[in-house]
Amino acid sequence: MIDMQTETVKIKEPVEKMEELQLSNFQKNCRTIIESMSRSNKSILITDKGKLLVKIVPVSSPSSPGQDSWLGCMNGTGRIVGDIVSPVEDPKILEVLPG
Repeated sequence: MIDMQTETVKIKEPVEKMEELQLSNFQKNCRTIIESMSRSNKSILITDKGKLLVKIVPVSSPSSPGQDSWLGCMNGTGRIVGDIVSPVEDPKILEVLPG
């Protein structure tokens, strides 16, 4: 028999309780709720009859003005050092597969 012990985890910072909305309330006020979420940048939980259905999270804003996506955010930050075209190993020691 395996004896399982549980450890108590202490949270140093208080965790902000996420707002919960009933599905029917969300359906009636969908546009207003989404606009409010966008302004406050807070997530909400949608429940139905006490059962958690979904968590809705607002899209995070770009970190710098003019940057719409993380794609290309590192453009221009790297540099090429050395020859990137020639093989790393001497071609004489590489095996050639019969063709």
